[in-house]
Amino acid sequence: MIKNMASKKTEWPEPGDLVLASVQKITDYGAYVVLDEYQKEGLLHISEVSSGWVRNIRDFVRQGQKTVLKVLRVDTEKGHVDLSLRRVSKRERREKILSWKKERKADSLLRSASEKLRQPMEEVYNKIGTQIEEKFGGIYEGLERAAREGPDALIEVGVPKDIATVIAEVVKEKIKLPMVKIKGTLDLQCMKPNGATHIREALLNAQKIEKPKGAKVRVYVVSPPKYCVEVLAEDYKEAEKILQDAADEAVKSITKTGGQGAFQRGK
Repeated sequence: MIKNMASKKTEWPEPGDLVLASVQKITDYGAYVVLDEYQKEGLLHISEVSSGWVRNIRDFVRQGQKTVLKVLRVDTEKGHVDLSLRRVSKRERREKILSWKKERKADSLLRSASEKLRQPMEEVYNKIGTQIEEKFGGIYEGLERAAREGPDALIEVGVPKDIATVIAEVVKEKIKLPMVKIKGTLDLQCMKPNGATHIREALLNAQKIEKPKGAKVRVYVVSPPKYCVEVLAEDYKEAEKILQDAADEAVKSITKTGGQGAFQRGK
């Protein structure tokens, strides 16, 4: 993984760390594994496989399997790492796998950027890694921010402009940003002769409100006089503001023409 790029051969995990391991060999007394992020060997003793009685260790691990383990002891002189499976909770396993997937994705994105820059990947990482990790908490998190906000998100934390520009181009193309969707219901009525036209204009005004790049407002008929307003945005805080702004604009528009309107969230 990226964080070990320069020191994979010498780094060791610490007791208590969660590690991703590949099972290499299974014996009656345990399983020998390779720690993927450190390229070190370790032993998962049968007593650390499960809190219950283990009749056959192969019921819990199999050769070639990737699994999340907890480090119990590290002996750097002997090159020995003792590991546990039973001490890893479901939540810890899920979070570790997610973290590992993000690291792999970040590794792939930086490799693509380094190829475009025609610079060795290690050199690119050495120029930007520390700044991004300190600011965003992780390389992938920083790359995702660049996908949302462009190169300025990286330039502001000290990443050279030429590198930031290329990275932003790569991540914008390859990172699919998660969006949140929320909705509410508008009740719009206008008894004027051209009331239907006024309602249509009010709904169009709601869709045209100023909003952040990438955000979307969709309005459709439920059953007159009720209309659904649906918002897609990067996060809930942003989505809630857009939804309220759209609803306020629709109600204001219909009121100006002599009609009336009301809004209800989440219906």
